[in-house]
Parts: sequence; C-alpha cells; structure tokens
Amino acid sequence: MGETRINLISGMQFVGTGSSGHSVLMDASPKVSGGKDSAARPLDLMLIALGGCTGMDVISILRKMRTEPAAFAIKIDDERAEGYPSVVTKVHITYYVTNDVPEENLKKAIDLSLSKYCPIANTIAGVTEIAFSYEIGKEI
Repeated sequence: MGETRINLISGMQFVGTGSSGHSVLMDASPKVSGGKDSAARPLDLMLIALGGCTGMDVISILRKMRTEPAAFAIKIDDERAEGYPSVVTKVHITYYVTNDVPEENLKKAIDLSLSKYCPIANTIAGVTEIAFSYEIGKEI
C-alpha cells in the first residue's frame, strides 16, 4: 500500500509526493482564485499518467516480443462533461510507432495494456470510454 501527500505551497500551487518519493508541482489557471498557471493542472496529470502507464506497458510487451520500436509516442484527446462534475467522458489514445513493429504485435500490446496491465486505464474505465488507434511509420 502506498502513501501520497499533497501540500499547499501558495495561492493554488500544490506539490504532490507519491509513495516513490518523487514530487510533482500542480497549479490552477488564473481563472481560479489564486491560480498562476505555473504548473500542470491535476486533470492534465491524470491524462499524462494514463499515457505514461499504457506507454510503459506497450514498450515492455513489445520488448518481450523482440519488436521494440525505434520511436514511440502517444497522443491523448479527451472529451469532458459540461458543468459539474466535469468528468472526462471519453479518451482517444493514439499510439505512434516506427514501421519496424509488426501491426499484430502492436495491437496485442495495446489490448493487453488497456484491458489488463494499466491500473489507470482500468480505474477510469467505469466512468470514461477509452478508445484507441495507432499509426505505424508516422510520428507526431
């Protein structure tokens, strides 16, 4: 079991420290009382974490298949509910890999990540529709 701590720095700027001991800075937009837009917003971090989580899974699985790409990137587009709570209702994850990865290997790695290994994807799946696509041989 882990422990995460979040401390107010000033205004709306917070620092969060995870059980790994690593910290991340967060801030609100100037529209929010005290926000200075000096760091990522919490929802941005959730989507970044989703991309990092599935990305690490996919690369790990592709390495085990001995088909690691020379280049790899992810883009996430999200849709949010209007009003409150403004939950993320849908994400579309696009994976970009170089053309040295067989399509069947990439698809299998993505499927395994999103359905089994990525705890963030599995946590939000009950609230958020998760769709994906991939581009082989195209960079973002």
